[in-house]
Amino acid sequence: MLILASKSKSRRRLLEAAGVDFTAVSADIDEDEIKRTEPDGYRAALKLAVKKAETVSEKHSGAFVIGADQILEFEGKCFSKPLNMAEAAAQLCAMRGKTHSLINGVAVVKDGKTVWSTNTEVKVSLRNFSDDFLNYYLKTAGEDVCSSVGAYYLEELGAQLVERVDGDYFSVLGLPILPLFEFLRTCGELRK
Repeated sequence: MLILASKSKSRRRLLEAAGVDFTAVSADIDEDEIKRTEPDGYRAALKLAVKKAETVSEKHSGAFVIGADQILEFEGKCFSKPLNMAEAAAQLCAMRGKTHSLINGVAVVKDGKTVWSTNTEVKVSLRNFSDDFLNYYLKTAGEDVCSSVGAYYLEELGAQLVERVDGDYFSVLGLPILPLFEFLRTCGELRK
């Protein structure tokens, strides 16, 4: 049995599109506490991923539980999901014409023990878009942008904000499925 410990629509869509049989269960954890105590983006993303998977694993004995989280690093600071549209607009304005990092932590937990984990990093360069386009983007994409750490979804209208991606496309979407799938094949959860 495979469980995704996430309410992320991007992560769910990735697994569904790849034909993976799984159940999604939200892990209700205090993400802010971990982010406050762990300023390093790599360690914070991995701690969050492990904590999500552990929390769900407690109620699902024998299941392989996937936990994932993504931290945005820009100009030496870590960012969380914007709290509102004004914060999303300010974040996108600050990153316009510049490059930021998306750092992913992914862990698989079984019976409360971490059996696999990894970090990935992707560099995303936003184009120097106009205020007019930003207003159009926010109006069209709506409040949904506040559920993404970058205030954009690369697989949707947010692609028009981006000039270049250096790294794995799936990692931009919040789940580096290639190394994850390799692990799941070794433990028999996916066909070899």
